[in-house]
Amino acid sequence: MPRSRPSEAPPSGSATEIALVLGAGGARGLSHIAVLEAFDELGLRPARISGCSIGAIIGAAYTAGLSGRELREHVLSTFRDRARVIARLLDCRVGKLADLVRGLGNPVLIDGERLLDLFWPEAVPDRFEELSIPFTAIAADYHRHTVVALHNGPLTPAVAASLAIPGLVRPVALGGRVLIDGGAIDPLPYRELLAPGRIVVAVDVSAPMAEPGEARIPGAMEALVGASQILTRTLVQRLIEQEPPDILIRAGADRIGGLDFFKAKAILAAAEPIKDEVKRALARALEAQG
Repeated sequence: MPRSRPSEAPPSGSATEIALVLGAGGARGLSHIAVLEAFDELGLRPARISGCSIGAIIGAAYTAGLSGRELREHVLSTFRDRARVIARLLDCRVGKLADLVRGLGNPVLIDGERLLDLFWPEAVPDRFEELSIPFTAIAADYHRHTVVALHNGPLTPAVAASLAIPGLVRPVALGGRVLIDGGAIDPLPYRELLAPGRIVVAVDVSAPMAEPGEARIPGAMEALVGASQILTRTLVQRLIEQEPPDILIRAGADRIGGLDFFKAKAILAAAEPIKDEVKRALARALEAQG
């Protein structure tokens, strides 16, 4: 089958449903924005979106009606002002430095709901039911060790639960459960969406292993987030080996750590080639569906 040119849109008038899955991966997940821009440029709207961790943050904002370009502008504007971002993060802390000395808790632990309130675009609504596209945020039940798919009710606590990396973001009590980062169990939640007549596009932004010879010892916070990244990559690889999605897009700039959000401009620049890959893959998949 001949490959379509990057500028070609998939066949119009198709009844095929497209589901988009945005995976976990920390700052590398800003690359999801390029995928959303590709959908916008094609004039395609996913029928449903599922997201985990950073994928839930970006997915919720997109399903609220913001375009990929608007999300790009928001991210670049937000992380351009380092002092303001740091001040906001300090405002989101659950504890204080004095708590560490007293043995009362973690002084850097973040309240995820407050974090979202401070960093999300104002257009993001309070409830799932107000979104323009059906959306699911994936979290993990800390006590029951199960995946929890959140798709109705209050939006902010659901997404805060999806991004609640242990040791960094406070767990969320919701619906009688204690929820943490969905990446602990299902960092690329596409399996439940696989179905005849549907094209599932899964965007993996998990971090690959470092170049051979890398021997730098990470700092405490970097190691904490890095361990989460290792788990994410391992789980995603196993998922794909067992049953791959219809379209798998690998995104994320090299040498980007989980907390490198101040490198937003470089991350988005590195993700530009992903747009053409997404367009070609969708054109082939839609043609194959007939």
